[in-house]
Amino acid sequence: MPFCMKIPLAIMLWIVPLLLIPMCSANSKNSSHKNSQHGSCGYSPCFCAPGIPGIPGSPGPAGPAGTTGSPGNNGPEGSMGPRGVKGDEGPRGKQGLPGPKGDTGSRGPAGPLGSKGDAGPPGSQGPPGPKGPQGPSGHAGKKGDTGPPGSQGPSGPKGAPGSFARNWKQCVFKNLNDDRDSGLVKKECIFKKTSDNTGLRVYWSGHLRIYNCNSCCRRWYFTFNGAECSAPAAIDATVYMNLGAGSRINNLYRPRHVEGVCDKIHKGTVRVGFWVGHCSGYGSADAATGWKSVSRIYVEEVPPPQV
Repeated sequence: MPFCMKIPLAIMLWIVPLLLIPMCSANSKNSSHKNSQHGSCGYSPCFCAPGIPGIPGSPGPAGPAGTTGSPGNNGPEGSMGPRGVKGDEGPRGKQGLPGPKGDTGSRGPAGPLGSKGDAGPPGSQGPPGPKGPQGPSGHAGKKGDTGPPGSQGPSGPKGAPGSFARNWKQCVFKNLNDDRDSGLVKKECIFKKTSDNTGLRVYWSGHLRIYNCNSCCRRWYFTFNGAECSAPAAIDATVYMNLGAGSRINNLYRPRHVEGVCDKIHKGTVRVGFWVGHCSGYGSADAATGWKSVSRIYVEEVPPPQV
């Protein structure tokens, strides 16, 4: 009695595909050289399952570089960028050739008034003024008793005219502190002279100084109606300093006295001035007149000198 085995249908459906896989593989190899128009299994019906994907291969070497392409056309111009910061100023260029002379422009406005310059030297004495009124006559002294006659003495020099009334004036300046280097100090002293035959005695009393200079000099002098005395000569004085600048700076105020008599001044109003100016042969220097004290100009009408 034949042996009969009973196999479940489920196991059969699992075994059949396993038996077909080798067959499909053999047919696939045999038909790999034929023109396959009916699938990879040739003319035999085949129900093959797809295989497992293989591992990707390594990349091949890079090919040779291609030829350089021709330049393309210029693209459209871009929009304007933002304005850059101002650069440093370049070096000054060479001066160009002078241009032609232009037309004369219109006259500009007057400039401001300049500073007052130094006073000029006094001018020469002017012509005599008109004759003034007659002054009062002097008083005669009291007559004394008659003494006994004396012996005849030798002849003496010619005396001055008869009696003369004293006439004087002083102009006083307190804390004058005039620091001008040249010109009239303060103001003139006005005097009334009574006779053409008399002289004028004048003097200055007060501080004079020069400051911060070496080998420097300043001159102070009197004027009469704007002119220096010429009969017999100028009434003046100088202050000189040899060393007084730098490490030996000097600023010494000293009281000074300048005095003299001037003749041949006509009677009437006389303007007596006291000036400061240059010494002959020396330049400018820092001068000052009067300081923290009383300064004065004294004027006196005096009889004419003896012959």
